[in-house]
Amino acid sequence: MNLRRELDGRLTEALSEVCGREAPALVAPASRPQFGDYQANGVMAAAKMLKADPRELAQKVLAAADLSDLAGKVEIAGAGFINITLKCDWVSAQLTERLGDERLGVNVPANPQTVVVDYSHPNIAKEMHVGHLRSTVIGDALVRVLDFLGHKVIRQNHIGDWGTQFGMVLAHLDEVKPDADVLSDLDAFYQQAQQRFDSDAQFADNARHYVVRLQSGDRKVMQSWEKFIDHSLRHCEQVYEKLSVTLTRGDVRGESAYNDDLPSVVADLDKAGLLTESQGAKCVF
Repeated sequence: MNLRRELDGRLTEALSEVCGREAPALVAPASRPQFGDYQANGVMAAAKMLKADPRELAQKVLAAADLSDLAGKVEIAGAGFINITLKCDWVSAQLTERLGDERLGVNVPANPQTVVVDYSHPNIAKEMHVGHLRSTVIGDALVRVLDFLGHKVIRQNHIGDWGTQFGMVLAHLDEVKPDADVLSDLDAFYQQAQQRFDSDAQFADNARHYVVRLQSGDRKVMQSWEKFIDHSLRHCEQVYEKLSVTLTRGDVRGESAYNDDLPSVVADLDKAGLLTESQGAKCVF
């Protein structure tokens, strides 16, 4: 039972009966604890419409409505507010019933939906930071709720694992740590590569060449890239484990997954007349 909806339904029916026309009771949680648990705020608007005394109208509504099974105390306050305090015994019985049910009274949907939740999406080659915290925690909370409700939930963790940044770090890795299995400080390593890319034109050209080799499937470059991805993801997984986040390797989908589709995308853009060549690259402005 949705309690607010139940109270609203009963009081709306009573108010409409008394008014002789449809009139919503507008039940909402009480604005202050001293006003009880719920308030019906629709009587004043109905009284104004009927040019009636709102407190007298509220009395008639309470006489027409039966809340005895739910409410321990019902009061008329101010200019016609109806304040409702729930029965302690009723609340206790409801909680006891929920505690005895492994689904806490939540029904499985008759028509479950397939829901895709894309969250966390860290940048590979860098450590996760506080900016990733919100989407990771809220995303995992959402998938847990949806999963419990009985929907088919697809977790997605899109990662940035392609492009210029990887040409840069792979070129740097090849020169300074060609046999490294573990990079102890991803952020420091990335910053070193970035500084070289920004200040050394020859290194920047070499990094761009690595991008071409990577996108072309060069075996040696791909092996280094896979090592780097594995190390970065292991760092992410350590964070997920600390946060009890349910993302796994199976949920990862990188930018690299779309590499094989790029030629057809470029062909479609070229056919549509949307491409412009700029410094040897085909661009859409």
